[in-house]
Amino acid sequence: MASPAGDRAVALSLQLAQAHQRLRDQIREVRAGVGHRRRGQDTLVTHCLAFCHALTSHHRGEDEELFSDLLRERPDLAPTVAKLVEDHAMIAGILVRTRELAEKAAVPGGGESTEAIGRELDGLAAIMESHFRYEERTVRQVFSQYSQ
Repeated sequence: MASPAGDRAVALSLQLAQAHQRLRDQIREVRAGVGHRRRGQDTLVTHCLAFCHALTSHHRGEDEELFSDLLRERPDLAPTVAKLVEDHAMIAGILVRTRELAEKAAVPGGGESTEAIGRELDGLAAIMESHFRYEERTVRQVFSQYSQ
C-alpha cells in the first residue's frame, strides 16, 4: 500500500512533467508563429510575452515552493537544487532578452524582426529542453523512493 507521502511525491512528479509539457507546447506554438510575417506579428508578440511570463512564473514557483519542500525532505540534494536554480537564472536572462525583442518588434519601425525573436526562441527551446529533462529525471529519482 502506498503511503500518503508516496502518493504526494508521485503526484508532484506527474504535475511537474505535465507543466513542462504545456511549456514545451507553448514554445513550439510561439516558434511556429515566427515564420508568419507582418500580419501575424502582433499575435506573435502577444504569444511570446505570454510564454515568457508563464515560464518565469513556473520557475519562480519551483524556486519558492517545490525546491524548498524538496530540500526539507532531502538536504543532501542542495547541490542539485543549486544547479537547477542556476539554470533558472540563466533562462531568466534569455527571457529578458526575448521580451525585449518582442516589445521592440511590437512598435512600428522598432527595428526588431521576428527572425531575431525566432533565433532567441530556438536557443531558449534547446536550453529549456535540456533543463526540463534534467529536472524531471532528478525529481523522479528523488520521489521514487517514496512510492516504493
